[in-house]
Amino acid sequence: MNLQIKQEDHENTHHLHIAGEIDAYTAPQLREALLPLTGKEGHETLVHLGDVNYMDSTGLGVFVGALKSSKEHGSSIKLTGMTSRVQRLFEITGLDEVIDIEDVKGGSK
Repeated sequence: MNLQIKQEDHENTHHLHIAGEIDAYTAPQLREALLPLTGKEGHETLVHLGDVNYMDSTGLGVFVGALKSSKEHGSSIKLTGMTSRVQRLFEITGLDEVIDIEDVKGGSK
């Protein structure tokens, strides 16, 4: 399955709606869309992951890189709407402790 990325911008907030699978083949496409947004000082990037049905460690690496970029450039990133299966991947790796994730129920972690 392919990766589909839709971007919406509202002033200093960027919304990336991601659908499909994030793996070694599609991660470069996600990185290309995400990293420029986290490099904008004072901007917030919300990544909507509700339609992502699979993610591997390559995808996790993209989000770690985006987190580092946001910290270096004074911006922020938040992952939202992910399925419990994808959220579990962040929990198993401990990344839910360092990346701002809005849980399945809608509250921030």
